[in-house]
Amino acid sequence: MAEDESEDEGPAVELGDGEPVEGVPLAQVSARLMWGAKKSYIQQREGDTTIRTPDGPRELGDVLDEVEETYFQRRQEFEEEVREVVGTGPVPTAE
Repeated sequence: MAEDESEDEGPAVELGDGEPVEGVPLAQVSARLMWGAKKSYIQQREGDTTIRTPDGPRELGDVLDEVEETYFQRRQEFEEEVREVVGTGPVPTAE
């Protein structure tokens, strides 16, 4: 550690005081799964999990109903397919 760095520095990113955002990040869900995985397995295991989306929280099972792919070889494939349905962008916070 350089001498000019202080241990009293605050966090690198300020945390807000607002209400927590409902749901979990998609990456958190996909990290809990083993890959390759069938869509039906993911729906059974994580279908009732609420994920964060740009349009607000949604149940993963409902999102997967809109995904045509039935098997995901890699985590990235799964996340890409889900993002095609829910979109990308900032997640809204509580009003």
